[in-house]
Amino acid sequence: MRVLLIGANGYLGRFVADRLLADPAVQLTALGRGDDADVRFDLATGSPGALTRFLDAVHPGVVINCAGATRGGARELTRHNTVAVATVCEALRRSGCGARLVQIGCGSEYGPSQPGSSTAEDAVPRPGGPYGVSKLAATELVLGSGLDAVVLRVFSPVGPGTPAGSPLGRLAEAMRRAMQSGDAELKLGGLGAQRDFVDVRDVARAVHAASLSAAQGVINIGSGRAVRLRDAAAVLARVAGYGGALNELDGPPGLHHAPHATTHAHHTTHAVQPHLRSTIGHPRPDPDHPTGPVAHPYPDGCGSWQQADVRTARDRLGWRPRINLEESLADIWMEAACRI
Repeated sequence: MRVLLIGANGYLGRFVADRLLADPAVQLTALGRGDDADVRFDLATGSPGALTRFLDAVHPGVVINCAGATRGGARELTRHNTVAVATVCEALRRSGCGARLVQIGCGSEYGPSQPGSSTAEDAVPRPGGPYGVSKLAATELVLGSGLDAVVLRVFSPVGPGTPAGSPLGRLAEAMRRAMQSGDAELKLGGLGAQRDFVDVRDVARAVHAASLSAAQGVINIGSGRAVRLRDAAAVLARVAGYGGALNELDGPPGLHHAPHATTHAHHTTHAVQPHLRSTIGHPRPDPDHPTGPVAHPYPDGCGSWQQADVRTARDRLGWRPRINLEESLADIWMEAACRI
């Protein structure tokens, strides 16, 4: 089976490439903007006609799109996440290759969920920011294309290679700096959110399974369990051997609220110290709080809670997550520790 992988050098794409290369039945061709891609092509600026000619020449049986942007303004996100997918869909419609399309979506397409609930694929998407909007638009393009296509809505991927700008990436870097400088305390904000973390290697397994299946439509990929960020921070501290206090702030940024609790690596809440040394990001204001009318108080637009219903992935792909969060966090820490 010949597979065309778009975005092979991205966070998810690298692990998808490794997974596909381990399958002797797969002939892999990587398309991307980098010099190390088999074929250089920029989806955000390239024409559907040029991509069609390449598809007709290579004749892949499956096209996997892992490309996209997670940061930037609305125009940039739209260009890389929506226009790029429109190019892929149009090229596949024009081409005679008849390839199946596996598109990587994201949990941010759903937006905030009711705490305690699991979000299934039939939930009405209400993205809370430009990233989720751009990814949802891409999903709608794929579903309306008439192609043999499946969209995998990946919730919060973690594990080796976790971007430094992600919440857990920032936390690991802050902990590394604290340990390197001997700080006994970390000042943290925004740890009340609960997210469904899924290891990037499990995501790669899901992509591989989707490429071999006949499943169409939208399929959630997550662990099926929401974890509070402060609990993930405590696990990371234990894995790192950091015995200092994790002092959590309460309240929106720009307001000088005192920390309301201290979590140690092996303990829960204790009295806080008035002066803290190392700090990572604060939560944005709560829309229901009188101090700030922000529509969605979390940068990913997903509110305080997200948990995937992953029964469809089990039933239609035969996929279940295998790697637990502690193992994922240990790999994140190993990479951070190499910088000490």
